[in-house]
Amino acid sequence: MDYYKILGVEKNASDSEIKRAYRKLAQQHHPDTGKGDEKKFKEATEAYEVLSDKQKRAQYDQFGSAGPGFGGQGFSGFDFKNVNFDFGGSFGDIFDTFFGGGQPRARKKGPTKGSDIEMVLQIAFEEAIFGVTKEVEVSAYQACSHCKGIGAEPGTELKSCEDCSGTGQQVKLQRTPFGQIQTATTCPSCQGAGQIPEKKCKECKGAGHMLKTNRIKAKIPAGIHDQAVIRLAGKGEAGRQGGPQGDLFLHISVAPSKHFERIKDDIYTIEHIHVLQAIMGDEITVKTVHGDAKLIIPAGTESGNTLKLKNYGVPKVGSAAKGDHIVKIKVDIPKKLSGKEKKLYDELVRESKLDIKPQNKGFFS
Repeated sequence: MDYYKILGVEKNASDSEIKRAYRKLAQQHHPDTGKGDEKKFKEATEAYEVLSDKQKRAQYDQFGSAGPGFGGQGFSGFDFKNVNFDFGGSFGDIFDTFFGGGQPRARKKGPTKGSDIEMVLQIAFEEAIFGVTKEVEVSAYQACSHCKGIGAEPGTELKSCEDCSGTGQQVKLQRTPFGQIQTATTCPSCQGAGQIPEKKCKECKGAGHMLKTNRIKAKIPAGIHDQAVIRLAGKGEAGRQGGPQGDLFLHISVAPSKHFERIKDDIYTIEHIHVLQAIMGDEITVKTVHGDAKLIIPAGTESGNTLKLKNYGVPKVGSAAKGDHIVKIKVDIPKKLSGKEKKLYDELVRESKLDIKPQNKGFFS
């Protein structure tokens, strides 16, 4: 096989170029990715095994072979599918092990902050406008009151975990074609803390926390927007070994209104008026989130025009200012007229000297 062609590099490629090329192909073709090609992965690995070794590369360049054990035979008895590389969502760790580093990452020992909790809180349209205090029910692991979250019976101490020698990790060595690969997993005995109680707490059995359901009050500010997030510090899961609690994040979902449409801090509504109100002008009453308000309709208003009621919109969060209430005017044309109305419209047509030819449908039919 042409190892240079397999890796996609020139014959004068540097060691770093060969390494980069192999890293790219291994990421692409490894069988554990679910979309890999085992054959291409083996070919790329074989090519890298030869070209990354100066002596083997020189022999290959001269004779087209690197000697016994290569040319497709060095990996013939190896089952790549059954090797647990544990990529963990990233190829970074495994390549650190192949090409340098390879040391298990140190885990934080001792007290650690608890996990955060996220939940959706739905509120009414008006509650989002004016603010509200809501009570939410949260089920979460809370620190054990008996041992204060340590997990050890009061009066006893924590000791180093024997299973991981206090590191919080268990290290395994695995033999592969690349040599020995060192992997580290969280110690199941101490859950990565590195310490265990001398005597477990009789209430929480050494866990340091217990599942409880609490009702928590959340203050929703006036003017809050849909999909906003409120953080309640210290209302999440209990920390480990006396660490601080996580936070509670409330994702706000605002129910729609039957009467109003909100865009940012402005409120929008549609008002229907008579054609004569549009022609002559008028004063109408408009329903807003703050109650009824008077709106002046200027003479000659056309259908589709918008009028503004200033400061009748949504309070701006953290400010005394408000948005506006925008009214879109829709002029209604009457479809049925009384006999007297028909005569008056007919007189108006003559007064306006309009050459109107009434159709079968309309005012004057």
